Amino acid sequence: MNKILTTATLFLLAQVSFNATANEPKPVVEVYKSASCGCCNSWIQHLENNGFEVEAHNVPDVRAARQALGMPQQLGACHTARVGNYLVEGHVPAADIRKLLKEKPDALGITVPGMPPGSPGMESPHPVHYDTLLVGKDGKVKVFSRH
Repeated sequence: MNKILTTATLFLLAQVSFNATANEPKPVVEVYKSASCGCCNSWIQHLENNGFEVEAHNVPDVRAARQALGMPQQLGACHTARVGNYLVEGHVPAADIRKLLKEKPDALGITVPGMPPGSPGMESPHPVHYDTLLVGKDGKVKVFSRH
């Protein structure tokens, strides 16, 4: 009898936990991208598949949008995004964005400069190792995650 109650209790706790998570609002990511960029759309799909709500803004000049938001150009990629108080540049994995939002570092944001093969939205049969960088408010960078 105890074993049945324990199993039933665990099931109910798991169900309550799932429902609480399902009812939490999804983090909103605003993406500034070119209308013609296919890999940006693939990255957006990656975010949506991983529990983010995305508001995509097609802009005529992504470099100008990046500059207006404050991400250094040398850390740029093909799209710039904002989530909460942070910037997210390039093909950053959703897990890294979640880590950023959980840890809340005192920083400008995170970036995957360039467009490394194998990063989300840049799927490739020949992926490369790449780093997600944490960008300080002073523009200094350090490794945030390795992939």
